[in-house]
Amino acid sequence: MIKIFKNELVQEFFEDKLAVGGLIILVILVILALFPSIFSYQNPYDLSQLYLENSFKAPGHQFWLGTDEQGRDIYSAMLYGLRISLYVGVASTVLSVIIGFSLGLISGYYGGWVDTLIMRIADIQLSFPAILIALIIMALWGQGVGKIIIAITIVNWVYYARTARGVVLSEKEKDYAQSAKALGMGNASIIFGEIMPNVTAPIIVIATVRIANAIILEATLSFLGLGVPITQPSLGSLISNGYQVLFSGYWWASVYPGILLMILIISINLIGDRMRDIMNPRLKR
Repeated sequence: MIKIFKNELVQEFFEDKLAVGGLIILVILVILALFPSIFSYQNPYDLSQLYLENSFKAPGHQFWLGTDEQGRDIYSAMLYGLRISLYVGVASTVLSVIIGFSLGLISGYYGGWVDTLIMRIADIQLSFPAILIALIIMALWGQGVGKIIIAITIVNWVYYARTARGVVLSEKEKDYAQSAKALGMGNASIIFGEIMPNVTAPIIVIATVRIANAIILEATLSFLGLGVPITQPSLGSLISNGYQVLFSGYWWASVYPGILLMILIISINLIGDRMRDIMNPRLKR
């Protein structure tokens, strides 16, 4: 299994130039986000480094991408905002996978009232737009990185639960699962030791794509003023701040963070699409 993953799947992934390009861009963005103080020449949220006389400076030699109303360097602010956006996207996706994957395994394996209860909750949640649920949660809880991670987790767990349940329903009837049951293995051993490895592939694919959706959802909430606080800006909040002066001629304060967000989402989606293709032979081009 490990040898196949290292050789065949990796080799097949690198056959797609677009996916490789997306991976390279994503790695660069992750490095920039992890070490913003190294690659930027200003901590945009250190008040001692901000000067109002530098407010709304156009892009140039001193400030590559210009400054905002507080004299913050847009380029530096984008790197720090990128770190928050990636952190929220990855953390909420990991929590969503853990919760949704576990509930999906339990729901599909046990069936009965357990399956009915979990799936009806999922159906009710899916009947509402994701952004509406997230807006209600954030309106009740208020701003905060931890709060928005929990809100996105609540929105996204259903996708993993439904996917895991669907695969388990077919896997538990196969010979290997029935043999394990006949040998007297416990339910936990069968679920997590025998069935779970065969469910991970579609979950990995969905998780790769849903990271981009989580980042977009966070950016939307922050743009609306219900996401991260001003002291912990994300790309969405930077776009929101710049949008207020977009039509006053200071376009760079909003456009450049928007371009970076677009590049981030496209790179993740390129990787996710390729992962979907190589892990599902029916979808290979």
